[in-house]
Order: sequence, then C-alpha cells, then structure tokens
Amino acid sequence: MEQFTYQIGLGEDDERLDKWINNALPDLSRSYIQKCIKENAVSVNGNPQKASYRLKVDDEIVFSIPEAVEPPIQAEDIPLCVLYEDEDVLVVDKPKGMVVHPAPGHYHGTLVNAVMYHCKGCLSGINGVMRPGIVHRIDRDTTGSLIICKNDHSHNAVAAQLKEHTITRKYRAIVHGVIDQDTGTVDAPIGRDPKERKRMAVNAANGKCAVTHYTVLQRFGSYTYIECQLETGRTHQIRVHMACIGHPLLGDTVYCRQKDKFHLEGQTLHAMVIGFAHPSTGEYVEVTAPLPEYFEHLLHIL
Repeated sequence: MEQFTYQIGLGEDDERLDKWINNALPDLSRSYIQKCIKENAVSVNGNPQKASYRLKVDDEIVFSIPEAVEPPIQAEDIPLCVLYEDEDVLVVDKPKGMVVHPAPGHYHGTLVNAVMYHCKGCLSGINGVMRPGIVHRIDRDTTGSLIICKNDHSHNAVAAQLKEHTITRKYRAIVHGVIDQDTGTVDAPIGRDPKERKRMAVNAANGKCAVTHYTVLQRFGSYTYIECQLETGRTHQIRVHMACIGHPLLGDTVYCRQKDKFHLEGQTLHAMVIGFAHPSTGEYVEVTAPLPEYFEHLLHIL
C-alpha cells in the first residue's frame, strides 16, 4: 500500500478535499478518490473527513492508496507505423491522440494494446503488466518515434542510456512569436507546479535538472519553426521550457494562453529523431519519423 502525506500551505486552503487530491494525483479519477474517502483511506489531521471538507492551512492529509488491481491488458489489432524492428527493439511512429500505456479511463486503444498484438507477447516485463515494453513515453498529442523493448536485457540497456542522457532525441515544434537567436539553450529545473498539480513548471524548489537545446529552422510572421534536442527527459520538458522563455508551443492547451486560430488538436510537437546504442551489438542506431501530415500542412499554410 502506497501512502501519500501532505501539509496544506498558504494559498492551497479553502478547496474541497477530493478536488485537491485529484489535482495532486492526476492519474487517479475524482470518483475513485471519493470512493477512497468514503472507505476512510483518507484522513485529515488523523480523522476521516467527507469529500466536501474544505481544507485549512496546516491541515495534514494522509492518503493510504490501496494496492491497484490491474486489469488484464488485451492485445488489440491496431495498425502501427514501424520505423525499425529486430529481435530486441521496436521503434514506432506514434500518432497524435494515442495514449502510450493503459491507465484509469484508457484501458483500450493505447500503444501498449497495439504493441502487444504486434509483438505476440514478446515484450520486456520490467514495468509490469500495464506497461510491457515501455521504457520511455511521449504525450498523447505528441507524435513521433518511440522505442519499445522486446526483452528485459534490452529494457535495462536502453533505460541506462536514458539515465545517462546518451540517447539522441530531436523534436520539431512550432512556437508562438519570433525567436531572435538562431540557437539557444534553456537550462531550468522542472518539477510539479505547486499551484496546479496537473501541470509541470520551472521550479527551483523541487525541480529536477532539465536542459533543452533549440535551433531555429524557419521564422514566419508570428511563429517560429524550431528543432529541440533534449539533454534530459523531464515530463512536458519542451512545452514547459519554451513557455518559460515566452514562446509556448502552438496548440498547447496547458502551457499556452494565446489563441489557436488553426483549431489544432494539441501541441505541435513531433519526436522526429531517436538514436541509441543497440542493446546487443552496441552499434549506433538512428531512426527518423517523418513529419505528420497535419504538421506539413500547417507549415505550408504558414
């Protein structure tokens, strides 16, 4: 059983207990949190409270999260765009709108469901039954290259490269505004946004080291087309870093306040190039995912 403990600070008070926990733990649904509160899995200052309880400064929340009962994940015949494949690894081009691995509310139609069918059960098991083969991920509305590991040896080898920041990861993005410098680096720690737990933010207090290098590819009237190379791989890293320097991604509904006149479905971000040392041979493998049609069309319009 996992236990979550938090003390309410200034500015976090006067919010419903269930809503606050939902913001703090966005992977859990509001209905599931309310169920846990009813079953006394949540206490405030040592006492059970109702979901509607209004939090006060210095309240201590303790949430004893029950062990998850993971449903069996089904293989589904969903078409995959395979960029590279051998007996150890698979690199796919993930489409926009596809969730990488199952989670509450998304048990079907994920990349894992598709990969399980494609690989016929030959996947690494290190991340458990919910995430077979998954060693890293990209956001639902981000497209592009993603490595899938077919065995535990490959998983450990690729995970080590991710930890050491030796994997090449180049993204293409369109941002608001015109970036003056041809190249630049954003070196700013990223952590959970203390004011809104579903977001990430540049946060020196609890953030982890995050470094993004960018190069301008083309400037338009009010937008800039860039390539970003990740030195680290934090959640929402490119989206947070570009927003923090005043150039949020076009279409980003979380980190951009500017209006999207193109009516896009999520941010214009594409994981174009991924390069890694092959787990078995040690040889460098680099794979390129072509820009998706919507991205090419948008560049043509601009």
